Amino acid sequence: MLKVSQLDVTYGASQALYSVNFEASAGEISCILGRNGVGKTSLVRAIAGRHFGSSGSIQWNSEEIRTLDPASRAKNGIAYVPQGREIFARLTVKENLEIAFAAAPKGQRFIATDIYDLFPVLKEMLHRRGGDLSGGQQQQLAIARALVTRPKLLILDEPTEGIQPSIIKDIGKVLILLRERGDMTIILVEQYLDFALNLCDRLCVLDRGRVKLEGAIEDIQIDEVRSLVTV
Repeated sequence: MLKVSQLDVTYGASQALYSVNFEASAGEISCILGRNGVGKTSLVRAIAGRHFGSSGSIQWNSEEIRTLDPASRAKNGIAYVPQGREIFARLTVKENLEIAFAAAPKGQRFIATDIYDLFPVLKEMLHRRGGDLSGGQQQQLAIARALVTRPKLLILDEPTEGIQPSIIKDIGKVLILLRERGDMTIILVEQYLDFALNLCDRLCVLDRGRVKLEGAIEDIQIDEVRSLVTV
């Protein structure tokens, strides 16, 4: 279980998050929603270790990780798929996947066959360069690369951004399958509200760096969510 408590995040003199509380559990998809610039990416970057929280607590399976570096968090089972994907354009699909071996547990540094079951298009393109793939295919590659590490916490930052509708549906199906396995905690940052609402078990809505709504989806008024998320 992930538990974020009273988390503040600052960038120099600018504060991005104020006393944020957030929880996510295994077997669930927890969505972080909000308009542009409200702190969604700052929150997941702090969880993944890409930016350190200035105060507060981030606990993963009861261990305090707020000051751990990204590599240590990856070895603790935390995988992050950033906005923009960050694949290696000059490397092949296979090489992009193999880069994740560094964060995979010992004895599991290989590409499991279920990766290709989830993303069959990647098996067909193993020897193509990442830069030659479409945006949707690159997004699938970025998620697959994260899964190679056998994560227990998977964080995805706006995976539907700039993606064609057919691949958005495919990504949604993959997330449902991962949730059904029951052993993975999934955090999804999303601008596409209907996509998020169709998937999420819990949600957290941010506004100007503060939590406005947080809880199980069945306990939250969707109209209130829409009013905080839509422009």
